[in-house]
Amino acid sequence: MKLAQEIETLIRARYPILYIVTGEETRVQTMLTDIARNRLKKLYEWSYTTGLVPAGTSIQAQKHRNAATRDPLVALDQVIDQVEPAIFVFRDFHPFLTKSNFAVIRKLKEIALHLKNSYKTIILVSPLQEIPPELDKEITVLNFPLPDRAELGELLDRIVDDVKQFRQVSIELDAAGRDRLLSAALGLTLNEAENVFAKIIVKDERLSGDDVNEVFAEKQQIIRKSGLLEYYATDENFNHVGGMGILKDWLDKRSIAFSREARDFGLPPPKGILLLGVQGCGKSLCAKAVSSLWQLPLLRFDMGRMFGSLVGSSEENVRKAIAVAESVAPAILWVDEIDKAFAGSQGSGSTDGGTTARVFGTFLTWLSEKTAPVFVVATANDISQLPPELMRKGRLDEIFFVDLPAEEERAQIFNIHLTRRGRPPAGFDVPALVAASKEFSGAEIEQAIISALYDAFSEQTPLSTEHLVEALGQTVPLSKTMDEQLARLRTWAEGRARHASVARKPIAEREHRRMEF
Repeated sequence: MKLAQEIETLIRARYPILYIVTGEETRVQTMLTDIARNRLKKLYEWSYTTGLVPAGTSIQAQKHRNAATRDPLVALDQVIDQVEPAIFVFRDFHPFLTKSNFAVIRKLKEIALHLKNSYKTIILVSPLQEIPPELDKEITVLNFPLPDRAELGELLDRIVDDVKQFRQVSIELDAAGRDRLLSAALGLTLNEAENVFAKIIVKDERLSGDDVNEVFAEKQQIIRKSGLLEYYATDENFNHVGGMGILKDWLDKRSIAFSREARDFGLPPPKGILLLGVQGCGKSLCAKAVSSLWQLPLLRFDMGRMFGSLVGSSEENVRKAIAVAESVAPAILWVDEIDKAFAGSQGSGSTDGGTTARVFGTFLTWLSEKTAPVFVVATANDISQLPPELMRKGRLDEIFFVDLPAEEERAQIFNIHLTRRGRPPAGFDVPALVAASKEFSGAEIEQAIISALYDAFSEQTPLSTEHLVEALGQTVPLSKTMDEQLARLRTWAEGRARHASVARKPIAEREHRRMEF
């Protein structure tokens, strides 16, 4: 582990105080025990409930307890009095580093000067980073990474060995299934991963690569506790999406992009796509279907939750939301209607003090620099509201234009919605419905079917083609009310974006007879 080597180097270089930001105390304890053994140093640990005791002391043991050392000032005096080389681990020490605890802060500063001339090191372990300005130059901050695939693999192997003694438990893990399960568990702590693996075994008396949804449920807890992202549970898949053959093929080819084979082949994880097009044509539905296709958790990025009243809080909320998304990666981050989220970012300085522009800048920087496997699916309707910086290559992999469905695609959409409502499409004149729904969006077709169902129910008759044709005739599609905007959108997309389905052939203009007057 690279961090272990770095910490050992810092200890050898006589850095006095190290601050490790993590909630995984057990993993840190294991790592520091190995370092202390390698450096022939004693290891002590402190918490407010136990005081300063030798590392590994049982919570029930009273032999090494010294109640007085529960006071942080007394514990720090013990650090000074210790003669032999040692490492002192102080757990959850951050509450004592606030302004009201000036005596502890001053004591730590004095000890930092003393430790530089000794073979002793203080290591603060806390889930929060709280550093007073007085100690800013004395403390070295280290972020403890979440367990990687190898560590999770060791944990999974250990659990499998432990349950082999129980005959009723079935372990169905081939290489591909094991890889799927480990990919799903990335982003969990070792304790969280151990809990969810045990939960799967106890609940189903089996463990297989198909249990990834149970792992996603554990990640849902992490997301819910953050309060900034929404875990979007969906049962939508691409069988519910009519048309968009090119987009489906593009996504299908990248469905194994997060697998071990893809990494060995040298493939980087895909960054994301922007779905641009007419309202109601299935952009949001595609974002949900990607989650099912790739078997990855879907997180909804709601920009409205990001903006806070305090100066700087909005940018901090975006950074926290991004950190949560990366902590549960690999995952899909769905940014719905991004054109509205960042509308006005160009003139933000005169409207909201530049908050929108700074939030947008934070998000753009992350899109360019991110290394975590978080696939972004952004949807937009209005190209005039899209900042040009968003669309440059490198931030997203592709821009797809989603147009109104063509005839064949409308037939698929009718088949999908009729089937979902228990009506076999074979009982309807689908070609007639396709002809009656020219320039309709998928959402408008769905609503026409629902309206026809209401008509049939009120008449107490089975749903028929006539009901559907009548409902379609009573619907004024958006393509008629927004004809100019749709034409402008199609013109912009030509040559600037890939078509999600087969591109439409432009309608040839009728030749006019030329006459002279």
